[in-house]
Amino acid sequence: MLVDLRSDTVTRPDMAMRKAMLAAEVGDDVFAEDPTVNALQERCAAMLGHEAALFCPSGTMTNQIAIQVHTRPGDEVICDQLAHIYNYEGGGIARNSGASVKLVQGDRGRFNLAQVIQGINPLDSHYARTSLVAVEDTCNKGGGSVWELDELAQLSNHCRDEGLRFHLDGARAWNGWVSRGMWGDQELLASYGRMFDSVSLCFSKGMGCPVGSILVGSEAFIREAHRSRKVLGGGMRQAGMMAAAALHAMDYHVSAMSQDHVHARMLETVLEEHPEVSSVDPVESNIVIFTLSEMGADEAVRAFAAMGIACFAFGPHKIRLVTHRDVHADSLTEACRRLATWRGKASD
Repeated sequence: MLVDLRSDTVTRPDMAMRKAMLAAEVGDDVFAEDPTVNALQERCAAMLGHEAALFCPSGTMTNQIAIQVHTRPGDEVICDQLAHIYNYEGGGIARNSGASVKLVQGDRGRFNLAQVIQGINPLDSHYARTSLVAVEDTCNKGGGSVWELDELAQLSNHCRDEGLRFHLDGARAWNGWVSRGMWGDQELLASYGRMFDSVSLCFSKGMGCPVGSILVGSEAFIREAHRSRKVLGGGMRQAGMMAAAALHAMDYHVSAMSQDHVHARMLETVLEEHPEVSSVDPVESNIVIFTLSEMGADEAVRAFAAMGIACFAFGPHKIRLVTHRDVHADSLTEACRRLATWRGKASD
């Protein structure tokens, strides 16, 4: 039995989701005539206390569109050194928006107000114009770290006082909401969403959808986002089948993420007691990052593959495991048993 813990992107649509996709009413979304896409956009905007939303093929696209709308060429974006928009989007901030980046060294992807204040450039023509602050909740490279709501509120208030835009890369915001016990509380979700000028949400990770992300913001922001989506080639025609998958996932899959978090903590417990592991990052959602004592990560990944556990290296001696809806309780228990009995080269 293979236990695939590489990523929550490997999740597949279940039969109920496929039936919802098959039954979806569709139209031409470029003409804003796809009723299912429109329903998804309206639902997500309302959920987060905003006016409008835009369905796109990927989270990288929604993030890059937001940056392009919020900045002008030569501006600067403040984000953490672990941020997905900086590390894993192909240099898109520079390539798509002509903007530079001010990196902050936070706590597993989470920085504080003092660091932002220090990172804002003076209003002097010698410096890039600071125009955007971006956060990632939960933070992938931070081991699924969940931001404190008070910290986000402080950042939000300061950005508005300074005339800066505030963007959320919420690829795994669903996990953060479940971790905090917010999911299902419309008032809390809307309050959360209104802290940001724009929010990107992904449906193709732990949600189990085959494709799709959504960008949420004001009507004026989304009008400009439409332009950027067109330029980036993100316009889709009969996209209602993909939107139907997202709507189904919101109805049935988000609350089940709590089990993924339980599974991640089970892995954390096994790894913290393992003689081959020097440390495990605190587990707050569905991502487990651990550091090996001596063995290189690439070698360990090969050893795990031989045991039937798929994962990948996250640094020279770091490995990431991600729990998700397609890893059921019996599979996770077996993965924990295999990890507990693994002893470096002796198990090869």
